[in-house]
Amino acid sequence: MPSTSIRDTAYDPETRVLSVWFVVSGRRYDYEAVPPETYAAFRSAFSKGRFFNAHIRDRFRHRLVPDRLAAR
Repeated sequence: MPSTSIRDTAYDPETRVLSVWFVVSGRRYDYEAVPPETYAAFRSAFSKGRFFNAHIRDRFRHRLVPDRLAAR
């Protein structure tokens, strides 16, 4: 998953939570109620950062995961 802004992602289809780890800050944010189709499109997008900004950021409720829980 090469990206200059997003280090890694994980998705739980049961809870529909998308976890995103960012390159610069190293922080993890969890995005709630993300449809599986959105995650699939995100994973296949040429530019992960652009897709994230256009289709995920500010569209889903999210929270910062504390550092001790965010490591991956």
